[in-house]
Amino acid sequence: MTAHQDQQYIDALVDNNTLLLKDLYEKYSGKIKNMVLKNNGTDADAADIFQDALLDIYQRAKDKGFVLTCPLDAYLYLVCKNKWINKLNKKAVSRVTFTDTEGYNHSEDVFNNAAILQNQHERGILLAHKFKELGDGCRELLELSWTGISMMEVAEKLQNSYSYIKKKKSECMGKLIALVKKSPEFVNLQW
Repeated sequence: MTAHQDQQYIDALVDNNTLLLKDLYEKYSGKIKNMVLKNNGTDADAADIFQDALLDIYQRAKDKGFVLTCPLDAYLYLVCKNKWINKLNKKAVSRVTFTDTEGYNHSEDVFNNAAILQNQHERGILLAHKFKELGDGCRELLELSWTGISMMEVAEKLQNSYSYIKKKKSECMGKLIALVKKSPEFVNLQW
């Protein structure tokens, strides 16, 4: 996956590069402010949403090595829009739908790519959350198998036979998949 040239802003968040961060705020905060103001928000709401979105992106980049594969403004718009819709829905304001992408000079493909990136992140969060619900044995087995070592090496590390580990991994994956599918968030995500 090739990083978009706007990855520099993601790196600036992680590295606390004040020059690039100032540029990021100047380029993008106004667009987010307009979106929030046009949809029942205030200047303070816009600032909070923008800051929350940047904090989320920072956490993704810092913790998981997030790579931006589309323009930042499209991705940031999508993250902020979703945050704002969630905040409005929590306030019991009538449901909001956005059709306004004014100021965003991108094709529909760019917004689709941003939506895909956001969906992948949300799927990752759901998987990580459900992974924590597995028993210690399943978590250890799956973690080891995902490191890239052979199942034979996993069996040796866990001091079990290869056939037992292979069967147990299948059972653990089945449990994880069942937990994910039972989750209310599962129906809202594209798999």
